[in-house]
Amino acid sequence: MKENYYDILEVNKNASPEIIDKAYKVLVKKYHPDLQEGELKQKYEHKLKLINEAYDVLSDEVKRKQYNIELKQTELLQKDNINYNNIQTYSNGINTNQNTQSYRNKFNNNCNTNNNYDEQKNNINYHIKQARIQTEEQKRYEEEYNRQVNNAINKAYHDAYIQDLKNRGYKIKYKKNLKDYFKNFISIIILFIVILILLQVPFVKNHFIKLYQENYVFKYIIDLFINLINGIFY
Repeated sequence: MKENYYDILEVNKNASPEIIDKAYKVLVKKYHPDLQEGELKQKYEHKLKLINEAYDVLSDEVKRKQYNIELKQTELLQKDNINYNNIQTYSNGINTNQNTQSYRNKFNNNCNTNNNYDEQKNNINYHIKQARIQTEEQKRYEEEYNRQVNNAINKAYHDAYIQDLKNRGYKIKYKKNLKDYFKNFISIIILFIVILILLQVPFVKNHFIKLYQENYVFKYIIDLFINLINGIFY
């Protein structure tokens, strides 16, 4: 970047968008080529072109951010060049060109050494992190494996105990929990829904009506069930 857009618009780097707009309008009027003649007109055409280019970048938020990054990099490079030139001028003044070259080589070697050190440090940290992750995964795997083995052993002992009781003639009754009662309730509901669906079929419906009318036991069970349903919902 040969031209500093902030200098072209005659504003500082922290200028607000309003200030940039105002500065642009003032400069356009000031350097408008139609108001000039001869060589000055050509000069102002170039100046106005730079002003428009600077405004196009600085008036756009995204372009301005990118330009600020590039400007900062340019300033750092210029600063490094100035430092290097100062060192070279000082070295020439005291006639120590060989020492200057040695200093530069030493500086470059130190930079390379520091870079290699940082790279090795990062590699070591990476391997330590990976080893830690593998150790944690191995620990979780061993815990899960031991849990499954213990469950399998306990189940085997339980099954062997139950089978031994059955061989001795004992009847095994399992205590039902809330989950078992819920499953039974769901099964009854499903069975009831299936029966209602079947009763919608004419053939099945007529068969059940005939069975209800002729079979007193079936009629008694159905009436009892209907009375139970009425007692619950009514």
